Amino acid sequence: MVYTTALLFGHGVPVKSEEESVMEMIGKYFTQLTSPGRKTSSVRRGSIDSCDETDINSQFANWDASFDYEERQDVTKQIECCLAKAKASTLHCQVLLLPCHMTTRVGQDVVRSSADEPCGLRGASITVYVEGKDGLKSVGSIFPDPSVTPTFELSVIFKAERNDGWPSLKHIFDTSKVLKLRPEYRLVKRKLYSSASPVIHDFN
Repeated sequence: MVYTTALLFGHGVPVKSEEESVMEMIGKYFTQLTSPGRKTSSVRRGSIDSCDETDINSQFANWDASFDYEERQDVTKQIECCLAKAKASTLHCQVLLLPCHMTTRVGQDVVRSSADEPCGLRGASITVYVEGKDGLKSVGSIFPDPSVTPTFELSVIFKAERNDGWPSLKHIFDTSKVLKLRPEYRLVKRKLYSSASPVIHDFN
């Protein structure tokens, strides 16, 4: 797996007080999802390098890779910005490593999950999290079009490696200050103004 390094410096982003309840809600559905006997057929599993378009049950099948290129580029940059700004204050690291092209894949999946919404990505409220040994940490929020009232919420959840050190950088940085993200990530979509349960997609 090839990893890329995020910016070395950044500042923290403010965390809204209501995000605590959002994290509790996500935790609740994580517990339900992994409970013994619970069916997980609604969870989509694909590849970080090549999405599994052969799953006929996936709402993402037959997706045109060129669709909404600018939106994907913009949301990808904003996700990277959230991660970079959160390094020092929230993630407590000097170096943040993630698989090559991972944020591009995440941005693509964010746009895909917005395709069936009335305002598309413009109607999204996106919160980015990193899940580590200390639980979920919010690292920033994204509003693609602040002039549009959000119609749905998306939680983008990156997962940190349990062994945070990265030996190849030990001569440059204190490895305790290096955080590496795993290829797996999760999207949780919750429609606002609806009683429908959140939809969870896992990507490998």
